[in-house]
Amino acid sequence: MVIKKTAALLLGVLIGVFCLAGCGQTGGTDLSDNDTAGTSGAAETQQTEESSKSGEIDYYGKELKEFSEDELLSGKHHVKMEIKDKGTITLELDADQAPISVTSFCQLAKSGFYDGLTFHRIIAGTFMQGGDPLGSGIGGPGYTIKGEFAANNVNNTLSHTRGAISMARTQDYNGGGCQFFIMDQDYTAFDGQYACFGYVTEGMDVVDDICTTVQALDNNGTIAPEDQPVITKVTVID
Repeated sequence: MVIKKTAALLLGVLIGVFCLAGCGQTGGTDLSDNDTAGTSGAAETQQTEESSKSGEIDYYGKELKEFSEDELLSGKHHVKMEIKDKGTITLELDADQAPISVTSFCQLAKSGFYDGLTFHRIIAGTFMQGGDPLGSGIGGPGYTIKGEFAANNVNNTLSHTRGAISMARTQDYNGGGCQFFIMDQDYTAFDGQYACFGYVTEGMDVVDDICTTVQALDNNGTIAPEDQPVITKVTVID
């Protein structure tokens, strides 16, 4: 019970990780960790701007992607995520609850986008975040997607319980794209604020292993590049 309460408090402090340090940001302090973990919003903005100017893939200044009715998925879809030297995580994605998130994730996976990327942010026993092509927390696919959660007027009833996979985003509700996080324990305070789009069905032992053995450099869960668990391949089964 004490461990759960401590972890919950830690998650409360780190909510801003997903919107600021998690995916880069373009100004403002909405749900940021500026006042809790000491991350500088100005520094993050400058870093993101520099990435954009250098031609690297990132979120900064990208337009919202809209999928056609023919492209949007529905129903349940299954994915296998192979992690180097760790094992395989199997996920069931719910496109009825979060069609945009699932469609984007599956399209990127089928294109090989996630193969070779890493988990760059890990909070012990709580969550792991990955899918950034830069491996630094500010990378993206070159577009953003609509955030499918209650605060953004979308009726998504999926909850951030243990094993949930959800879209990371900037401070902008529509600021997600490719980065995602997998919960290692229940934290329903994220419900309505982030787009949960599925759950782990097999391989929670892999999530547990990563979330308890990989050592972070700081309170924000930053993982040194050489220590970041590698996603060798993401396969869309159906």
